[in-house]
Amino acid sequence: MPELAISAEKIGFLIEKMREFDVKEGVSDPDSGSNSADDNMIDVLEDNGDDPVVREITGFINAMTDDEQIDLVALMRLGRGDGTIEEWDDLRREAAEGHNKRTASYLLGEPLVSDYLAEGLDAFGETWTDERTTPVQ
Repeated sequence: MPELAISAEKIGFLIEKMREFDVKEGVSDPDSGSNSADDNMIDVLEDNGDDPVVREITGFINAMTDDEQIDLVALMRLGRGDGTIEEWDDLRREAAEGHNKRTASYLLGEPLVSDYLAEGLDAFGETWTDERTTPVQ
């Protein structure tokens, strides 16, 4: 079994945060009031381009080593079904070849990324729970 350069705890934290991001929707209240209570809190799930969850995910991924970022992309692709655990070296090599400074944007642009990361982690025999609120360093 190959080893991951990134911990299951970090992946679990990202799964949780990316699920928070996944529930965002387009603007549903264009005539927003000045106070959230005025809007019955309808704006809380809107993706307005200045999302603190996106900033948190991006900052967290950008602080990772290159090897952790490469494994994260390869893990997403594993969970997406682009290969099997036996093909991990190939998935990782492909992720390394395409590695750049936009890993966070790439992953956030992938629909179902949190599910893919969870599936990839499962292929390694690792589990995560959604009870975490902070990453384990």
